[in-house]
Amino acid sequence: MAKAPPLLPSEILRRVLRVARFGGTLVLAIAGALAVVSAAAGDYLGAAIGVIISGAGVFELHGASLLRAGRAHGVNWLVGSQLYLLLSVLGYCALRLSHLEIPTVPPELASTIEISANQLHMTSHEYLVMVYRFTFQLVALLTLFYQGGMALYYHRRRAAVTAALGQRGDEIGG
Repeated sequence: MAKAPPLLPSEILRRVLRVARFGGTLVLAIAGALAVVSAAAGDYLGAAIGVIISGAGVFELHGASLLRAGRAHGVNWLVGSQLYLLLSVLGYCALRLSHLEIPTVPPELASTIEISANQLHMTSHEYLVMVYRFTFQLVALLTLFYQGGMALYYHRRRAAVTAALGQRGDEIGG
């Protein structure tokens, strides 16, 4: 079977723009909504973290708009948005892991947690601490791989995006 030819720079640019618009909008919408919900619940730290993380979506959308305007340095904003999001989430996870705040267990789940804890020869509190730590460690690990991968994705497409913008320079106005 023949190998497919490499994508044209213009197609790579279209794909980068599509990914950036989708990713930026998604981060902005989810983090913004969580910030509002946290603020409404009186969790001002959670609201602040949501606003901080929303910034990554704004940065990514800004990078996409720069690329649409024909400015190749928009790729810097795309890479930077991923690194900013990565550091923001890792900072949040580190904060939560250094200040354990085990939430109150709803009565409907208490017996299930007790059974699970007993199977592991733990108290309910020890079990909840283990689950809490595991959850934030998993979020940190997944963020490291995903946001790191996205930063690399944008970085590796820099030359093709710059070439595509050079080809489109007359259409865009410079």
